[in-house]
Amino acid sequence: MTKHIGIVGVSYEGAALCYRTIIQEGKDFLGPFQNPEVTMHNFSMAAYHFPSEEGKWDQVSETILESARKLAHIGAEVLICPDNTVHVAIDPIIERSPLPWLHIAEEVAHEAQARGYQRVGLLGTQPLMEGPVYPRKFEPLGIELLTPSLEQRQQVHKYIVDELIYGTLTPSARQYFQSLIEQFAQQGCDAVGLCCTEIPLLIEPQDSVLPSLDSTRLLARAALRYAAAG
Repeated sequence: MTKHIGIVGVSYEGAALCYRTIIQEGKDFLGPFQNPEVTMHNFSMAAYHFPSEEGKWDQVSETILESARKLAHIGAEVLICPDNTVHVAIDPIIERSPLPWLHIAEEVAHEAQARGYQRVGLLGTQPLMEGPVYPRKFEPLGIELLTPSLEQRQQVHKYIVDELIYGTLTPSARQYFQSLIEQFAQQGCDAVGLCCTEIPLLIEPQDSVLPSLDSTRLLARAALRYAAAG
């Protein structure tokens, strides 16, 4: 028997990619035509966006917790959230959660360690790049994180909230992200973390001069491993 995966959705493109990966790759873990039971719950993205813009992360935490309770009631056995930024609001509620969580930054950090990376360029929303979610998981492993300049962080954030979360993928955005990855390479990075769950839709492996850590698919595969373990 496999475990039932509960997805706390925030932005729909990242959540959809995570769900699709779980279903598409289920056969690799469980056999042909098989995948674990999956349930996803979404509140309006506004319930996350506006409080987070105002720094009301405790309000975001309560919204996530309510979504987790709904998934637990339905029968989920493990929780994931394919949204990097709101993990700053997940960390404080882990002990109050009705179910165990798989943490997106922890999964990315473990993959970076497994591949032997020592310096990783971090791309995500501005709060994510400036916040504690990834340093908390990378620093104990001795992996250095680099972020772009303030002006570049602001531009990355704008591309994410104005375009990527709506599934808008433009050549100008791709070129901008590629230029940042090239900058990371010049700074001695041996990988780039695609740590907004929509970035992998824009930057595929062939678009990057550095090996990429796809946070969305890494989380999905971690959930598959957990579910397949029964």
